[in-house]
Amino acid sequence: MINAAIKALNQILSPPMRSILWRSIALALALITVAAIGLQRTLSWFATSGESWAEMALGSGFQTPLHILSWIVSIAAGLGVVLGAVFLMPAVTSLVAGFFVDDVADFVERDSYPAERPGTAVPFSTAMLHTARTAALTILVYLLALPFVFIAGAGFIAFFVATAWLLGREYFDLAAMRFRSPAEAKALRQENSSTVFLAGLVIAGFVSIPIVNLATPLFGMAFMVHLHKRLSGPRPELLRPERRPDLPLG
Repeated sequence: MINAAIKALNQILSPPMRSILWRSIALALALITVAAIGLQRTLSWFATSGESWAEMALGSGFQTPLHILSWIVSIAAGLGVVLGAVFLMPAVTSLVAGFFVDDVADFVERDSYPAERPGTAVPFSTAMLHTARTAALTILVYLLALPFVFIAGAGFIAFFVATAWLLGREYFDLAAMRFRSPAEAKALRQENSSTVFLAGLVIAGFVSIPIVNLATPLFGMAFMVHLHKRLSGPRPELLRPERRPDLPLG
């Protein structure tokens, strides 16, 4: 797994991948800015108007818990874009991945496995649906973990573990579906769930590093292409057919 991660890092920084890298970074920056500003506005609304609305809906018995939650949300809103950028980066990079997964996988397969047949591109609609679902689940996890962020770091731990699980599933499925049906890809992932989760921890660690995490879609996909190849084992049907030497005429 370490060898696969090192190979992925080297490949995403190689000259042929730089165009994809810069496009991925530009899209991620645009999306994270919009998402972080939207989060800050939402939290600010909840800290002011939302508390009164919730108290009216739930009754005066919930006044104290709502005050505490409003205080926590006020701090989060104050942190604003910074907090949003940290927690929403996994969701944003998941969504960005849908645009570039096949470009990355094509390069890695040609570069590292030239003797094998390349995979078939995952339909764009399938890739985007897959990545959008992961992004939505990541945001849901963020919202569930948010109240626990200030309790001995419990929220950070929960968010990191959940991110590892979600990103591991996403990138492995996208790599596997180039060679298998969605059902077969899922079955292979479930058979190797521990390995895929450990790989997800590596990707979650990568996405936790500021600035560097903008390259997560490329690293995650390249990493999982290598992991899928290792878990698949030798598959003769994927070898390129050898050209037979021309026989002399007559």
